[in-house]
Amino acid sequence: MEQTANTVSFPGLGLDFEVNRVAFSIGDLPVYWYGILIALGFILAILYVSRRAREFGVDADRMLDVILGGAIGGIVGARAYYVILQWDYYGQNLSQIFNTRSGGMAIYGGLIGGVLIGLLMCKIRRVKFMPALDLVVGGFLIGQGIGRWGNFVNIEAFGANTSLPWGMSSSVITDYLTQHEAELEAIGMDIDPNMPVHPTFLYESLWNLVGFIIIDRWWLRKGHRKYDGQVFLFYVFWYGAGRSWIEGLRTDSLYIPGTNIRTSQLVAALSALTALVILLINIKRPHKPTCAAALSAAAQEAEAAAETEKTEEKNDG
Repeated sequence: MEQTANTVSFPGLGLDFEVNRVAFSIGDLPVYWYGILIALGFILAILYVSRRAREFGVDADRMLDVILGGAIGGIVGARAYYVILQWDYYGQNLSQIFNTRSGGMAIYGGLIGGVLIGLLMCKIRRVKFMPALDLVVGGFLIGQGIGRWGNFVNIEAFGANTSLPWGMSSSVITDYLTQHEAELEAIGMDIDPNMPVHPTFLYESLWNLVGFIIIDRWWLRKGHRKYDGQVFLFYVFWYGAGRSWIEGLRTDSLYIPGTNIRTSQLVAALSALTALVILLINIKRPHKPTCAAALSAAAQEAEAAAETEKTEEKNDG
């Protein structure tokens, strides 16, 4: 079994954790906690979306097809986004493009790929796209919140030095900062490899959890959703605002080639600003979401279409 156990400490809290990125092995094949956590987040997201599908006039079976298609698009998009931004390396090592076990996935690429393939699947499965987006963003936040703990197990995606009591340290962090100290200082980050760092994985996980609670308890359960796409816009604003702040703390950001501009920070800030402007423009828009007055008719139409399709499949069989 691959030996990857390391100690992660939170000196200000007096906490130490022994972490191993390998959960178990099947023969000589290691199974990583990161993959398990991603899978767990995906399963919980599917359960959440399936449970709430009827509220949006969406057939749960059709929505499952959309989610599965979007997940495939998300994986491809996340990898493609990362590879494009690291083309100096991958252009010389083409065989490594598909080696995802060594890492290299970018969340914004995943969101772009997932939404695009999700749109295609909505057309194929006759699911209304904007209500579907409002429905799945809760699942997005569940998956993202859980998946970030894979970064903790891998001891990656951490921030710069901090004197806050929850700062974390590890020999892995010290080695990484020592190796990259010069290039980090070149972009204006004053680094001491022996000092604790921001646990940015925790910041983003908690940010996603709070976002999920706001969407689930306020936007949806309290009936504040006025129009299709409004909750998705709030998600883009909420996640973008948090990510643009958190990305500024990280020491492993991808940069626009030839600049000191963090790619994800720029994308996050622009997307958050755009979403906020659209939300404000539509603040007095009439209250006509699919899940309100049109819910009953939409749900009946979805159920009728599903029954018709099932009947046709039986007849064909």
